[in-house]
Amino acid sequence: MPSNYRCCKVERDGHVVTITLNRPEVLNALHPAAHRELARAFDEYAADPELRVAIVTGAGDRAFCVGTDLKALAETGDHEKPSTGFAGITHRFDLWKPVIAAVNGLCLGGGVEILAACDLAIAADHAQFGLSEPRVGLAALGGGALQRLARDLPLKEAMWLVLRAQRIDATEAQRIGLVNKIVPAAELMNAAHALADELLACAPLALQASKQVMLQSLDEPDFATAMTRRYEAAERMLASEDAVEGPRAFAEKRKPNWKGR
Repeated sequence: MPSNYRCCKVERDGHVVTITLNRPEVLNALHPAAHRELARAFDEYAADPELRVAIVTGAGDRAFCVGTDLKALAETGDHEKPSTGFAGITHRFDLWKPVIAAVNGLCLGGGVEILAACDLAIAADHAQFGLSEPRVGLAALGGGALQRLARDLPLKEAMWLVLRAQRIDATEAQRIGLVNKIVPAAELMNAAHALADELLACAPLALQASKQVMLQSLDEPDFATAMTRRYEAAERMLASEDAVEGPRAFAEKRKPNWKGR
């Protein structure tokens, strides 16, 4: 991957790419240039068949992301974001590869938008979460968090988080289902990579098919329609070499050699 990034870091390790929001001096708040860079990083992840899992985190130990860089916004008045949304991910509706959030501190406003757009999440034990927009006369409209949280969480828990506009800690975030797991801060990235390794043990096209079916089935009005509609990623998986390799490896009592095709 190209290394000419300034607002984020993109590090590749085998089939895993780690995308780090790299503006710790402003708690990884994002401005238009950062949104564009992150969009490019996710474009490259989506397009590279050798990359199978992405981890998203923030630089430093204070913040994952606290949302929009309000100082930059006040100076420029520039609200511009790429078509793929806040951080280049919130409006990306065709990325079937898995994305893991590694929440290393404050996750506020747009940070929650990013988190909600990820598939799995591990949080450091000192992380805090919040959508404080109503306290300044606004709502979290920019990145789909309200729509995603209404679908992903029990509705009363989502309302409790959104309407009170208060911060919650990592324990509460895990209880309501906003994150999957909590670890000590020093262990966060090791835990995220261990989770990535679990995903890499699965056939990549099978994961993509599973993600597409789960998300797109939510669009259907009834269960029967959801079960019988076409899912392109599932068709691609069933026609793949990996669909032959998996049962063969099981029968031969060996680890499968996934090729992603």
